[in-house]
Amino acid sequence: MTRDQHKRRPRDPERGSVSAWAAICTLGLILCAGLAVDLGGQVHTLQRTHDLAQQAARAGGQALAAAHAMRGDVLTVDTTAAKAEATRYLEAAGATGTVTVSDGTRVTVTVTGTYDTVILGVIGINALDVTATATSRTVRTLGGIEQ
Repeated sequence: MTRDQHKRRPRDPERGSVSAWAAICTLGLILCAGLAVDLGGQVHTLQRTHDLAQQAARAGGQALAAAHAMRGDVLTVDTTAAKAEATRYLEAAGATGTVTVSDGTRVTVTVTGTYDTVILGVIGINALDVTATATSRTVRTLGGIEQ
């Protein structure tokens, strides 16, 4: 075959083309991978947020009203001190949230956070919000029995 004959050879019409099916399947697989990566990241962020809420509630629950505790009365939480301690814990951890004290014995902390997506940003989902709430309750026990 001469050089001129080689140039005249008909080209393969399928060469370099991508079927629509293959393009759609590839996009679907990327979306599934994005869901797996980013939803996994959101779950991790939710776990951390819940842990922060629990620890902040615990810190607030330890702020007892000293006069009641020393006299042996029913234990109550110093509302102002409990809110301050829980808020201080959240600030030290770099988290934001709200603290409420109810019944004089319950400290409830709600923490909010955001997970910045890695892959889903391609389709316009740049962040996933998370919220966790935890409550601590202060009780007096004697021999493992609540008093």
